[in-house]
This record gives sequence, C-alpha cells and structure tokens, in this order.
Amino acid sequence: MALDVCYDSKVQYSAVCNAAETVLVDSAIARDFLPRMVERYLKAGVEVRACPKTLGLLEAKNEIKPASEEDWRTEYNDLIISLKVVDGINEAIEHINQYGSGHTDAIVTANKEAALKFMQFVDSSSVMHNASTRFSDGFRYGKGAEVGISTYKVHARGPVGLEGLVIYKYLLVGKGHTVAPYVGADAKGFTHKRLPKHFFF
Repeated sequence: MALDVCYDSKVQYSAVCNAAETVLVDSAIARDFLPRMVERYLKAGVEVRACPKTLGLLEAKNEIKPASEEDWRTEYNDLIISLKVVDGINEAIEHINQYGSGHTDAIVTANKEAALKFMQFVDSSSVMHNASTRFSDGFRYGKGAEVGISTYKVHARGPVGLEGLVIYKYLLVGKGHTVAPYVGADAKGFTHKRLPKHFFF
C-alpha cells in the first residue's frame, strides 16, 4: 500500500499542488521499503534526492542526489522527490510542521493510533490516511469546479469552491431591541451542551 500511495502521490501528475514532494520513512521499515520505492521512482523517471541515512541504505547511490536543507521545503512541480528517514511519528510530525506547505500530507500505516495522532497534529488543510495526496482536490471533495486552494485558516482552508469565495453580511431588523437583557444579573441564559467524546481527536 505504501509503495502504491507514494508512487501515485508523486507520479500520477507531478506538476500540481497536491503532488508529493517529500517522503518520510520510519527507520523501522526503511531498510526494506526504500530500495523498492526508489526503484519504482527511478523507473518512472523521478529524480531522487535523499538524506544521508537514505543514501546509506541504497545501492544505486550514483543515481541519487544528496538532499539539501532547501529540498525539505521545496515544491518541485516536477518529477523530483526528496526522501528522509525519521525515527518515529513525532519526528515526522515535527518535520512536516517545520518544512511543509500546510497544503496536504498523508500517512500510510496500519496503526490507527499513529494515524489519529498524525491527522490531529499535522497542521495542513488536508490530511490523508492510507490515501494518495492527489485526492486533495475541490472536485473530489464535491465542491464543483475548484477555483483555488488555501492553506490559511481564515477565511477558507483547503480546496476552495464557489462557496469559499462568499462572505457574509448580517442584516438585523429590530423593534427597539437592546442588548441589556443579555448581560448582567438578570441576563437571558445561553445553553451549552457538552459534546460527545467522539467529536474530539
């Protein structure tokens, strides 16, 4: 699954904003996973840039460039990928939140707790679990034609459809209403309900 998701995320269409630019690999599986992943990338014509740990695990070192600090924050929009070995999910999350664009990130794992932690703490507008980053798209999200993408938290975040361009204007019509009844000792009460636990990560 990880091989397919990482391949699709980069190779299916590399010149778009939801294509993968960096793949972080847990050190626990790096020795088995990286040679197979790199072989697929190279066969597809992807230029591979790798951290020192990754280079140490690969035989085809002459076909791979060492990754620079700038690679971790670069959006290539091309068949170029950077690879880095990390020691666990916390390091992966820290790396993404430091270098990522805030657009789309994905985790491939059978560990539901790790996936939930990743989805909760990675600060991106779209976070995927066991799915290609290429799914981050306004059309696929049911927004009709995508007119843009936002990594901000105000006003719209993620793929933006027509409703994301709309702002509100509130028109209130009263009959001499004042705010006094809503404050102070005799205030009208507000009702608050505790949300069920499943609403929170």
